[in-house]
Amino acid sequence: MRTHTIAIATAVFAVTGGAATHAQDKYALKSPSGIAFADFKGYEDWSVVSSARTDEVLKVIVANPAMIAAYKAGAPGNGKPFPEGAKIAKLQWKPKKSTEAPFVVDVPDVFAQAFLMEKDSKRFPKTGGWGYAVFNYDAKSDKFTPDAGSLADCGHTCHVAVKAKDYIFHPYQKR
Repeated sequence: MRTHTIAIATAVFAVTGGAATHAQDKYALKSPSGIAFADFKGYEDWSVVSSARTDEVLKVIVANPAMIAAYKAGAPGNGKPFPEGAKIAKLQWKPKKSTEAPFVVDVPDVFAQAFLMEKDSKRFPKTGGWGYAVFNYDAKSDKFTPDAGSLADCGHTCHVAVKAKDYIFHPYQKR
């Protein structure tokens, strides 16, 4: 058993060029606003709400089951706010032109950022019940870091424009 363990360790050491690697546990991170990345565990498999594009990033907006159920019930257009515990993640990539498609199309290149929102009126009463957090991703180090400017109201300033929609820009898109 000991020989087998040494062989595996030697192989890992050789593959990594002699450098010790340590995978980051992004779920151990917490934003300055107090929102823990762990509260969004599983976001990689959440349902898509919508997508968006700016000159700088491609965005895919996903939501947890509680928020998707509220969308399907008509929120926020039905006059009801999203429920406590609703969560949404805006995942952002730098775009690049596809070199494979037979037409001009931008596709995701390098992941850049996870912008997270969590509905918790007790924790975030000053921002319409929503807490905001941004986790930046550095592809070179393969690590996430909480955005230093990501206080509980960092996204609130922009989202006030859609207060009548319970502070959410993106409707659930028809499929």
